[in-house]
Amino acid sequence: MSERPTYDAFSATAGIQHTLRILEGRWKLVILFHLFGGKVLRFSELERAIPGISQKMLSQQLRQLERDGVVARTVYPEVPPRVEYRLTDWGQALCPALDALLLWAEAAPPDIRATLLSEEVSAAD
Repeated sequence: MSERPTYDAFSATAGIQHTLRILEGRWKLVILFHLFGGKVLRFSELERAIPGISQKMLSQQLRQLERDGVVARTVYPEVPPRVEYRLTDWGQALCPALDALLLWAEAAPPDIRATLLSEEVSAAD
């Protein structure tokens, strides 16, 4: 393992911003949470698990996560083709980071915490 780089305020900010772009998108975090824990799901299973997402949007979000190295897609040579999705090791490593963010939100002052953890906020996005 190589030595960790030294960051200043600007390089750390740029690194975090680039990293957060991978997670941008209304459905990406929902997809990730469905795949955490080593789950392997077919496209149709993900579609059923995420009410309100269109096939086009699910396909688009999965393609972006695959391009960014977070999700792995396996196509089986069957008729009809079976396609399964799972997190890569790097994608699975996001779980503790996202859990830490949730713990951070839970520790917010009560008036802010109510807004951060409100289901209405996430549903309105």
